[in-house]
Amino acid sequence: MAGSLNPFLNPAAMSDYVRETPGKVPGLADLHKMAALLLAEQASGTADMLVVGAGGGLEIRAMAEIWPDWRFTGVDPSPVMLDIARQTTSLCAERTHLIRGTAMDAPAGPFDGAVCLLTLHFLDWHERLETLREIRRRLKPSGVFVAAHHTEIDGQAHLWLARSAAFASGPTSAPGQAAASAKAMAERLPLLSQDQEEACFREAGFQHLSLFYAALSFRGWVMIA
Repeated sequence: MAGSLNPFLNPAAMSDYVRETPGKVPGLADLHKMAALLLAEQASGTADMLVVGAGGGLEIRAMAEIWPDWRFTGVDPSPVMLDIARQTTSLCAERTHLIRGTAMDAPAGPFDGAVCLLTLHFLDWHERLETLREIRRRLKPSGVFVAAHHTEIDGQAHLWLARSAAFASGPTSAPGQAAASAKAMAERLPLLSQDQEEACFREAGFQHLSLFYAALSFRGWVMIA
């Protein structure tokens, strides 16, 4: 799985991650708020949360600001991204434990909830299913899991990725830039259709799936372990 995330091992490419990402993902701040809301349905007081793909630390910081009694364990295979996460989460460092690795390297828990944002689209079916199973094993019964990432929409991956790329680059981008970015993403990301996504979640053992977030090529689900 670490091989799928090699772009995140480049310090130069990641140096502006925290600053640029909120402008590239539609409603990212609200996605973080919604994730915290959904997790809190089963764990509103003191709780332990697992964050898979925690590099950057944006979701940890956002949830920590909303819920001061939550503790976070974040895992990410990229040392560069973890360094960024440590800086981003400095104000809640006493409640945050960051580990280099994948979901299978996370502590056994059990955790009250888990999130995996903007990560699963880097993994093929086998890697994704393995990751989801590892997350579910670490959740308490009825623990909430929230996932959001790029998804193939209506068999038109290039079109929707181009729209997401155009959103990210803004109205002043060079002609053809969005199309070129979409082509690169389509070649690099093993996207699944919405039906395939949900089949993978269910095969991993999750139940009561609900789509709660849809923004251009991004989709987000909440489900129960």
